[in-house]
Amino acid sequence: MSDEAALRRTAELYALGADRRDKDLWRQVLADDVEMTGPGFAIAGLEGNLGSIDALGQMFKATRHVVHDQTVLIDGDGAQGETRSTAEHRMTGPDGGDVLLVWAIRYQDQWRREAGAWKFTKRTLIVDWEETRPVHDVGGGN
Repeated sequence: MSDEAALRRTAELYALGADRRDKDLWRQVLADDVEMTGPGFAIAGLEGNLGSIDALGQMFKATRHVVHDQTVLIDGDGAQGETRSTAEHRMTGPDGGDVLLVWAIRYQDQWRREAGAWKFTKRTLIVDWEETRPVHDVGGGN
């Protein structure tokens, strides 16, 4: 796998880990000294960031994170770049029905290659805009 493909895979596994509430997936792609920042938060270290998975489960009924595209610059065993995504959050709206809170997001990412595997060392979340819309179940199940 090329370095570019491996870096994209880190973003995809991070997104999947968030949606499945799977801390093991995050352990695969987050360095022990990872730093995550965004609007209103800053979390340092792997264990602290793993707690974000629990918070997602408490705040939202379900989530879906989709990685759209990524630009990266690789320099030896380090890399930096931007990952553009959409983050969808299903939650109870003010009228009691479910709504979807959708964020258009960008991560300013930094990675380090550790034992042949790329891991995030820093992710800075930027939310470009958000929208809220109703959810209509169509029988797809969980």
